[in-house]
Amino acid sequence: MKVNKIMALRLILSMILIVGFSSCSKKSSSKGTSQGTGWNVDSKKGSPSKKQEAGPGLVFVEGGTFTMGKVQDDVMHDWNNTPNQQHIQSFYMDETEVTNAMYLEYLDWTKKVTPPTDERYKDVYPGAVPDTLVWRNRLGYNETMTNNYLRHPSYSQYPVVGVNWIQAVEFAKWRTNRVNEALLEKNGYLKKNAKTLDVTADSNFDTDTYLISPTSTYGGDAQIVLPGKYADKKGGIRQPKAPKGGKVVPPTNIYAQRSSGILLPEYRLPTEAEWEYAAAADVGQREYNIYKGQKKYPWSGSYTRSGKRQNKGDQLANFKQGNGDYGGIAGWSDDGADITNQVKKYPANDFGLYDMSGNVAEWVMDVYRPIVDNEANDFNYFRGNQYTKNKIGKDGKVKIIGKDSIQYATLSNGKKIATSFPGQIAQVPVDENETYLRQNFDKSDNIDYRDGDKQSTRYYNFGDSETDSKKLKDDRAMYNSPKHNVKVDSLGNMVRNYDKNNKRTTLIDNNVRVYKGGSWRDRAYWLDPAQRRYFPQDMATDYIGFRCAMSKVGAKSDKRKTARN
Repeated sequence: MKVNKIMALRLILSMILIVGFSSCSKKSSSKGTSQGTGWNVDSKKGSPSKKQEAGPGLVFVEGGTFTMGKVQDDVMHDWNNTPNQQHIQSFYMDETEVTNAMYLEYLDWTKKVTPPTDERYKDVYPGAVPDTLVWRNRLGYNETMTNNYLRHPSYSQYPVVGVNWIQAVEFAKWRTNRVNEALLEKNGYLKKNAKTLDVTADSNFDTDTYLISPTSTYGGDAQIVLPGKYADKKGGIRQPKAPKGGKVVPPTNIYAQRSSGILLPEYRLPTEAEWEYAAAADVGQREYNIYKGQKKYPWSGSYTRSGKRQNKGDQLANFKQGNGDYGGIAGWSDDGADITNQVKKYPANDFGLYDMSGNVAEWVMDVYRPIVDNEANDFNYFRGNQYTKNKIGKDGKVKIIGKDSIQYATLSNGKKIATSFPGQIAQVPVDENETYLRQNFDKSDNIDYRDGDKQSTRYYNFGDSETDSKKLKDDRAMYNSPKHNVKVDSLGNMVRNYDKNNKRTTLIDNNVRVYKGGSWRDRAYWLDPAQRRYFPQDMATDYIGFRCAMSKVGAKSDKRKTARN
């Protein structure tokens, strides 16, 4: 009995010691205290959030592994789909395709800031406008869509079409800046409503410029670019009070930075691997750590019609069902549309994404190659990396693009598209300073890596040291595609040169991009998320649109995982 009392007393003392140590541990690792040095590194109230907020229009897609390129059918026999295992990092993706209403907001901003009536900006707005003539057909009457589809309010929530790949990329850049501009205004770092009342071509906002040189945004106007919580009533910097017997210490880091947790990563086109992973949404087929089979479409089952009681027999996507059948007979429409359809008219997939098959096909970032090189990489696969860095001027500062130095991409048809705007930082290719003795990359342009470079052609002589230094002749290049180009003669006239060479063997080059998903013009065969096609990046159609994506920073998922879910 006496022994039991002693044991009980020891147990109580042990529990007291454990509680005491755990409370000390909690105090030592309290919020704001460094676990490495014990310093109080974040004593300010309102510390930035550690979790990334989803940008406007985006839904979360948790990353994971999946089999890319696993098509159910391959009636085309084009040998461009070889199943391979890939892993995708978590990211965000637009819930729907970019609509006409969203794109018109971009056009209105562009027209206001860079008016086409100004000689310096005459090519900016026209270069952003979608090609509405894509609706025309030699033997079809489609003038109603040509004249109304982009701007009529009846089509405002329909996916935008007639947008080429370059225009889609520029829209994503614009969207990034507008979203971050609004976030900075909300947090007191920009003057309220400056984004609409004070913006001009030479006084506007760019995210990268703000991060590198905040006072260079909005033309360096201190009345617009504010020091956040350090701003006084007049827009200047509020100096803190001096402690007793001490000196005033001027505030530092008065502008928002990446470490502030306010600014979001850039909007961009999704990669092909991301798009296919998000469209397939195999998460709906998961049990524990395996997938229960491979879905043929973004929805479960092997059919395009719904089997649920409330909408049994309804088509689950907008696509062409047969020759001359784009929407069924009158009074009993199979999919509710004859051309494109309003977004969110069909059920979302298991990630909450709408129209990942049907309605319009979608641009992705990748340059097309017949084979996905999973031997070179199986994590966040992407072909098309062209690394750049900020251009530094003679004064040692970053070079900001002025209103007279806008850069344009001249398309093969002669149309110009602005690819840089005043207020942005000029970019140049990375050089030996970044690539020397690196093993992960050795040059700026990596599009042709292992598929299109000299070493991958059948004419390359591995024993000839001179071959490395010589450029292969055009007829010996791996992808011998036509080379159309446009030049301006000495009189300023545009000269279009159409390549009439009859020795061309392919349409593949570094300017063709992958597009995914079936469209209202496609048969059900193309609704399989693994199907892939390509199209010139400077051309547009009435059946290709796009949606944006955004990388996720931080944890793969913010939810606690168990073995079951």
